[in-house]
Amino acid sequence: MRKVFINGEAFCKPITGVIRVAVDIINELDTMVTKEDGFVLVVPKNTNYLPELKNIEIKVLDYELKRFYLWEQIPFQKAVRKEKALSLDFSNTCPLMSPGVEYLHDIYCKLYPNDYHGLKEKLIMLYNLVNYKRIVKKAKAIIAVSEYTKKTIIDTYHVDDDRIKVIYNGLSPAYLKLEPDYSIIQKHPELKEKGFYFTLGTLAVRKNLKWIADHAQLYPDETFAISGGILTNLVPPELEKLKTLKNVVLLGYLSDAEVKAMMTKCKAFILPSYFEGFGIPPLEALSCGSPIIISDRTSLPEIYGKTAHYIDPDKSDVNLDELLSEPVEDPASILERYTIHNCTSQLLEVIQASRD
Repeated sequence: MRKVFINGEAFCKPITGVIRVAVDIINELDTMVTKEDGFVLVVPKNTNYLPELKNIEIKVLDYELKRFYLWEQIPFQKAVRKEKALSLDFSNTCPLMSPGVEYLHDIYCKLYPNDYHGLKEKLIMLYNLVNYKRIVKKAKAIIAVSEYTKKTIIDTYHVDDDRIKVIYNGLSPAYLKLEPDYSIIQKHPELKEKGFYFTLGTLAVRKNLKWIADHAQLYPDETFAISGGILTNLVPPELEKLKTLKNVVLLGYLSDAEVKAMMTKCKAFILPSYFEGFGIPPLEALSCGSPIIISDRTSLPEIYGKTAHYIDPDKSDVNLDELLSEPVEDPASILERYTIHNCTSQLLEVIQASRD
């Protein structure tokens, strides 16, 4: 049986939405396969941590990861080709000579090239563009995380519909069982329970912090808490403006338990992004019982339907109290639909069909 080599770079990166999906799927996959099924997690020797897996073999390569593109294209690809394995990659990139089952969460670089400035940013964009093109041409299977993403891939690269499988992301049992760490609230007495709006995500341009900056300036009596790490290659210009606003609290990178505390105690979770392939944080907020206010663009209406309050990401002058007073549907059905178990079950079917 052909082995499946899983690119283990997720265990070398800070936790973001895409990385969380990868880690959760790998852990869930371990409960669905046997040792005889030939799944192998391939990691460099300087991996931050290793998961406790029972049925997926862990293969540590004698390579110290310093640049992710080098890891992917040299030692990981060499291992895949040597064993004639099927590669599984989660991060919109692939071993260029040996693409296998490849996730394309989105094709952001192709659709929004003007969001990239400076030499380093443009090089990152070009590398991603090369990977997109290789995936759509040569991957055994392409995984899109929404019908919106699938449509943009088809429209942009003219890919046959049957080569792309939509597998929605989902929450893991570990997240649902996670105990909130309310100490983060205690550190910020200005954040009153149910008295602040919370947003989460990498502080990148597409997350549209401009909306929050403009809205916070227009409504000084409202309080906003923002959590997320800064991507050095995509720092939004609004970040400096946010630092000057007294009703905005920049929390920096928070642990999962701290984020869950914020989700639980906020008045509402806000995601004004103008581009999302799926958007996991609103799902987390709904699981914590908080209402969500999200952009009406790209994949978000598809994912969240009538369970969300929608805003135009280009219009910041919105009465949020009035918006929150509008009725929405109970989120139970989508919380039941978007689970990491459902996601992994569908992915396993695609993998098995691609091993021939």
